Amino acid sequence: MSTTTSPVATVAGVDVPTGHFIGGRRVDSARTFTTISPIDGAPLAEIARAGEEEVDLAVRAAHDAFPAWAALGPAGRAAHLHRLADLIDANVERLAAVECADMAMLLRSLRARVIARGALNYRNYADLAVAYEERDWRSKGTWNRVQRMPAGPAAVITPWNAPFMLSTWKTAPALAAGCTVVLKPAEWSPLSCSLLGELADEAGLPPGVLNVVQGIGEEAGAALVAHPLIRRVSFTGSTDTARHIGRAAADNVVPFTAELGGKNPFLVFADADLDAAAAKAAGQYDDAGQVCLSGTRLLVEESVLEPFLERFHAATDAHVLGDPRDDATTVSPLIHPDHLERVAGFVDRARASGQRVVRGGARTGGLFYAPTLIEPTDNDAEIVQNEVFGPVLTIQTFRDEDEAVALANSTRYGLSAIVYTSSLGRADRVGRAVRSGVAWVNTFLVRDLTAPFGGVGHSGIGREGGDHALDFYSDLKTLQILEGSVR
Repeated sequence: MSTTTSPVATVAGVDVPTGHFIGGRRVDSARTFTTISPIDGAPLAEIARAGEEEVDLAVRAAHDAFPAWAALGPAGRAAHLHRLADLIDANVERLAAVECADMAMLLRSLRARVIARGALNYRNYADLAVAYEERDWRSKGTWNRVQRMPAGPAAVITPWNAPFMLSTWKTAPALAAGCTVVLKPAEWSPLSCSLLGELADEAGLPPGVLNVVQGIGEEAGAALVAHPLIRRVSFTGSTDTARHIGRAAADNVVPFTAELGGKNPFLVFADADLDAAAAKAAGQYDDAGQVCLSGTRLLVEESVLEPFLERFHAATDAHVLGDPRDDATTVSPLIHPDHLERVAGFVDRARASGQRVVRGGARTGGLFYAPTLIEPTDNDAEIVQNEVFGPVLTIQTFRDEDEAVALANSTRYGLSAIVYTSSLGRADRVGRAVRSGVAWVNTFLVRDLTAPFGGVGHSGIGREGGDHALDFYSDLKTLQILEGSVR
């Protein structure tokens, strides 16, 4: 391990440091791992691969920086976070180019909304923390006030899809609440998070406030969540990984929040606008289906199945698989050869077990997989019950509202739900009845950053968003003073 000038890789014309960002400086490791571009399979960079030593250095840097950062108060921290947000806005093109090369999300989406959402995250949480009003009340002869105390160093572990935005979604409330952070991005797409460290330094965040440690989950991630100086753990990823992280957090009695997978229902009732519903359903193939909130289980009232399918196939036929840097492309490649094998394996097993492949169901070259629709033989089929995280949807029918809700709630997941209906009464009834962290009616992916966000069941623990996130990164204390005893 060294702290000399870190190597730099040039990715999409942008210089990206490949070392960790710890205590305000670049730190290299004796070992590296390779990140490849899903676009063409070409190696992009050799990335420093952290072990316990580098993780310990980062956590101790966060621990040492914590008292001064916490003491700044919400307004002092907000000034730093607003500067960071401004720098993100000024670097959208660079960040989008790097992230497109590294994980193959559509470049136009990154430019138009995804990267800018990172800036919005920092501004939103900075302002929410400043606006927080401590709760005051009188009870049993005492005056009471609830106060937020910054919890301490936080471990933030983020997934490979939309890595920059999701890293800011978690680090923003942690930093605004007064925590310091060690961020561990996913090993399949670490490059834009390396640039986040650069921007934090440029924004003047004190050394050690935001640290970025790169590495393999079983090594760096495991060491990070088990470190005794970590006081909060926030994770987005798979349910299986969350089990391991939760055990480590429990050993140190550390609060843990997890946003996990989904097998989300997309319900279409006979009274719905079928053109809008079918277009939105076909849109679930965007980003090659690598979106945890996507509605992957199409549940359609049987009386409108045929007209819905006619519209759905027409909308899906309009998709263009191609280079995500091309504005004509609508479906990008999958992230990694291992993930392609996983997605293809689900479809191959479904076909072998008698499930009907209505369309797609094949690799199309490189890391591309054709948009696929499967009609299962029964609701217990693996393809219905387990998350695929690729361009694979299933379609089932229901006869009435009760059956629709029963099917919607029939998996172990509960992250999101999408409902298409023209009835306000049905929108309210079904919206209340589905078990999910969010339910959209006649729309999708509209987010209010102050609203609670998370899943139920195997889709997660805890809530992010607004004051829910700021409370998570705080220890709440009640100050209680006997009335008349002080002046």
